Amino acid sequence: MDSRAAELLALDAAHVWHPYAPMPGRVPSLLVEEASGVRLRLADGRELVDGMSSWWAAVHGYRNPALDAALAAQAGRMSHVMFGGLTHEPAIRLCETLVEMTPDGLEHVFLSDSGSVSVEVAVKMCLQYQRSRGLTGKRRLLTWRGGYHGDTFTPMSVCDPDGGMHSLWRGILPEQVFVPAPPSGFDRPVDESYVDELGKALARHADELAAVIVEPVVQGAGGMRFHHPGYLRALRELTKEHDVLLVFDEIATGFGRTGRLFAAEHAGVTPDVMCVGKALTGGYLSMAATLCTPDVAGGIARGEMPVLAHGPTFMGNPLASAVANASLGLLAEGRWQGDVARIEAALRRELEPARELPHVVDVRVLGAIGVLQLDHDVDMGVATDVVTAEGAWLRPFRDLIYAMPPYVSTDEDLAVVTSAMRAAAAKA
Repeated sequence: MDSRAAELLALDAAHVWHPYAPMPGRVPSLLVEEASGVRLRLADGRELVDGMSSWWAAVHGYRNPALDAALAAQAGRMSHVMFGGLTHEPAIRLCETLVEMTPDGLEHVFLSDSGSVSVEVAVKMCLQYQRSRGLTGKRRLLTWRGGYHGDTFTPMSVCDPDGGMHSLWRGILPEQVFVPAPPSGFDRPVDESYVDELGKALARHADELAAVIVEPVVQGAGGMRFHHPGYLRALRELTKEHDVLLVFDEIATGFGRTGRLFAAEHAGVTPDVMCVGKALTGGYLSMAATLCTPDVAGGIARGEMPVLAHGPTFMGNPLASAVANASLGLLAEGRWQGDVARIEAALRRELEPARELPHVVDVRVLGAIGVLQLDHDVDMGVATDVVTAEGAWLRPFRDLIYAMPPYVSTDEDLAVVTSAMRAAAAKA
């Protein structure tokens, strides 16, 4: 490593506060000099195959020609303009495309800067909708345990209150209604007794519930658990029965990750409100969106405050909108379907032998998601050393070693990633 890289890492250690890490940090970060395709080139000359899609966002890989061109072309015209009272083609086209590609019935789009903020917006929509109807007592949310919806305050209130990383804030956050997590297993038949439990909870709290919010099919950062789509159909029926809105958080699952363009499609249902983010811009820029039905938007418009009281400074940013349009354009070509199916097959084939390792308690795969669950928490330092020695980049958490690779990963790339996962589990 040269002196410049050493200086940068020293400055990083002294001043840069990284996510989910103490300050000062205890484990040095790896200095990335360049990224291309699915590879990260480090300052020390090593190349790592990225098995994380940069926290599930860079689905088309790095330095994608179509996304690079869209970004450069838009920068030559207009980098940013306020969205209050002004509009522009990239944002208009983006909202049009999102309406076309998301489940039928979601017709209105509110753009924001990040996934957490899109959840804040979704909750605000639901609360304001109920208030506009004169139902001021309906101001709580119901969700199931094991979920994760972001790090700002309202999303934290619907993350798992005990096992999640936000339990520190109990007593400060709004107290929401929690039901047990849905039974695990995408292919496991629906447990009708669990559906009955959901129904009883909604009936018991209907007068105080504005909405139910869940991650459809895959609970992501809360534990990488998969559940049968039938539970989403049950929630759709129950929320309609009890006059409660239904919100799907598709920030992690949207844009093909589970094998369908949106996880809601596995169930064939449309929520009242849906959040998307992460892969929206192909990992280039931070952007998210909250979509809703005309009933939700119209309900708010008929209330005492007929506007949604929210307005991010960088809402509808032209650069992010242009790159998002290019990213969605690549998805519209349809190649992602074959790629995700191929990745799913490779993950199943390469991870199945890990069941024989002494500390592995489960192996699960869905779409372009592969998970090894251990019987104890992962030692992050040891795991990082092992996977980088194997030539991969992964970021385990809690008792999970998992991968969500870019869709452009080749079979050779996937072999590197899965070998690293097995090696890390073997060293656990």
